Amino acid sequence: MSRSAHELPFGAAVTAHGTRFRLFAPNSPHVRIALEGIEEPLSMTALGDGWHELTTTAANAGSLYRFVLPNGARVPDPASRFQPKDVHGPSEVIDPTAYKWKDDSWRGRAWHEAILYELHIGTFTKTGTFRAASEKLDYLVRLGVTAIELMCVFDFAGNRNWGYDGVLLYAPESAYGRPEDMKAFVDRAHAHNLMVIVDVVYNHFGPEGNLLNLYFPQVGSSRHDTPWGKSLNFDAAHGKVVRDFIVHNALYWVEEFHVDGLRLDATHAMVDDSPTHILDELRDRVRFPVYDRQLHLILESEHNVEPKLQRAEGGIVSGYTAQWNHDISHLLGSLFVDLSDPDTCGETGKLAKVLAEGFVIAAQENNPAVGCSVPPLAFVAYIQNHDLVGNRPLGERIFADAPPEAIRAIVSVYLLLPQVPMLFMGEEWGASTPFPFFCDYHGALADGVRKGRRDQLAKLDPLPSAEDLQRAPDPQAESTFRSAQLVWDEIAEPSHSAWLDLYSLLIHVRQQHVVPLLTGLTQNCGFGDVIAPGAFTVTWRLKDSVQLHLLANLCRQPQTRVPPLRGRLLWQTHYTDADGTLSPWTVRWTLEEVTSGQC
Repeated sequence: MSRSAHELPFGAAVTAHGTRFRLFAPNSPHVRIALEGIEEPLSMTALGDGWHELTTTAANAGSLYRFVLPNGARVPDPASRFQPKDVHGPSEVIDPTAYKWKDDSWRGRAWHEAILYELHIGTFTKTGTFRAASEKLDYLVRLGVTAIELMCVFDFAGNRNWGYDGVLLYAPESAYGRPEDMKAFVDRAHAHNLMVIVDVVYNHFGPEGNLLNLYFPQVGSSRHDTPWGKSLNFDAAHGKVVRDFIVHNALYWVEEFHVDGLRLDATHAMVDDSPTHILDELRDRVRFPVYDRQLHLILESEHNVEPKLQRAEGGIVSGYTAQWNHDISHLLGSLFVDLSDPDTCGETGKLAKVLAEGFVIAAQENNPAVGCSVPPLAFVAYIQNHDLVGNRPLGERIFADAPPEAIRAIVSVYLLLPQVPMLFMGEEWGASTPFPFFCDYHGALADGVRKGRRDQLAKLDPLPSAEDLQRAPDPQAESTFRSAQLVWDEIAEPSHSAWLDLYSLLIHVRQQHVVPLLTGLTQNCGFGDVIAPGAFTVTWRLKDSVQLHLLANLCRQPQTRVPPLRGRLLWQTHYTDADGTLSPWTVRWTLEEVTSGQC
């Protein structure tokens, strides 16, 4: 059994000579430490350049502490490893080497095997803890997914939140459990041959509980803003300290919590005018150490970041592993409008292109000069995630209002796609529970969040009805949070178990027949062709001279212009009629061996 720790140049560290505390507070000429159980705060030494330090035997693992500023304000450690009394309470000294890891033989899993499952710890179970989530790992293995993607676990204000308004980036959310509980969750996931990828937010701090401005106001950019507040300062005075704070955070989750990768949220909002962008520095610093396991870095961006996704010979990933493919969800979502409608028929060509090539709309709108030369594994495909569900007026899932035959069709598309699929928790059984936006603020901030939420929903396209806007749940109400907690008993109901059977079967087909063909890909290898509005074909040239063919009629109208069957049938949702007519919502996958090599 091993013991793991990441050496932080700040925060609290248990050493052989006592506990060392270090804080960067350039606007404070002197700083003290208040230790619970000791009457008078202890003075720290000013090291110069804004740093303050103290090593003392009066503190050890389990000690609670706050930094005391010159005006008497007591603040938690910005690099706190745990906040047992939430973000406004004291920080706890944690000895990371106290946890004995059992995953010494774990080497991770190759990216081409990835089938992601996004989940929110607080609503995945009724208890909403790491320990409760670990009890569901056997289920995830039976389902066939290979990687868990945790929505952000940074400590946030209150007891419920999506997680993307975290303020203490090194402390797992206390409502979910202690640091050792999260480590045990990762440890047990590895024992089940499951990867764990964690969402991280490096573009802003949440609106409550971030007290850095009291002693380090330069942490926020004076030139760049995000939709959620000031961008972090990566490129001005003291920007080097901010960059180190973020890079060490990435290393911390990888080394101290053994996570298998990070998904970086809204990286288009990580604005940086430095010669070396923070995303490039983070990539290099995380990739440079020689770990004895595979790591995966995933980007979410509204832009085409294809240059960061390039593969080396043999498909080796030296940079970022993949990018969330927002276009997949946008275009597949238009199916419920009906692609055969004359007003939406132009979407058919876009859909075929995004399935074949990747991030098409973003390429056109943000960087038309950048082509599409990366392989399909550089994209994560999904039809639901926390944003897509949570940003609907009622937080309802697609199963609430979409025709079952349409859902079956699009599920059959994205789960067998050469891009990496990602399920949103409960999707696989058609969970009835919504996933509305929720948080736990108070006073004027709570009122502001309510108003902001109403304003955001009123700008959705298509515009929600007045009735739906009126019915939209209060994000501050505990009942809103409770409504999002999965009801696991639903799985036993025939209407839900049928969906679970479909997902399980498709995942099995993917693992057996598609995954082995995805290794070694270095560049784009797909091309699409439109048959008619709503109907199209896509072909990918994969490993061992095998071509994967998709024929889809994703609309309510039958199609008569049906290409002949190519290769052996892998999956089909409907059968063509005797006269060759392709039924509505038909998806057909085939495999064909050809003489030309892979792309």
